[in-house]
Amino acid sequence: MKLCVTCLFFVILISCNRAGKKGVRKVDEGLKMGLPKNVVTDGAIQIGVYDFEGLEPLLNRKNGKTYVVNFWATWCKPCVTELPYFERLGEKYKDSGVEVVLVSLDMPGTLDKKLLPFVKREALTSRVVVLDDPRQNDWIPKVAEEWSGAIPATLIYNKDRRAFYESSLTYTELEENLNALTDTK
Repeated sequence: MKLCVTCLFFVILISCNRAGKKGVRKVDEGLKMGLPKNVVTDGAIQIGVYDFEGLEPLLNRKNGKTYVVNFWATWCKPCVTELPYFERLGEKYKDSGVEVVLVSLDMPGTLDKKLLPFVKREALTSRVVVLDDPRQNDWIPKVAEEWSGAIPATLIYNKDRRAFYESSLTYTELEENLNALTDTK
């Protein structure tokens, strides 16, 4: 068992370092997050890979925007089913100060072969970032104390209020939850 854990650690380490840091500052321009520890890229698509320390500033903005942050993975069928709702919401409310960010929890070794092709195939326009931090017991309660760690999970917040949903959402539920937190109607 110890050998398997050690092998997994090296696979993750190698895959995380493969893409390098070229273009890092452009990757998540506007989000004002920490520097990504890695970047995966496929032509025009660049996805920053963060540990929780780098991602955490995104979860605590106190500006005039409302953030809809969805935690998902390509291997999670309910997550994939609801992604078009986040895309639709982001497009509809982009001029109302709403920003949708899709935080992938895909394994680092699958980013080139699964996540990038998925983002390209589905033509996702929302910001996609990867959270790669094995200390889940530390960061999950920092996202939301009530979060068990199951996905899909969504945090909607602005400078005044926060709401967390640990379940799949329909478009109607997503829009109602956003409107309950803001005056974007």
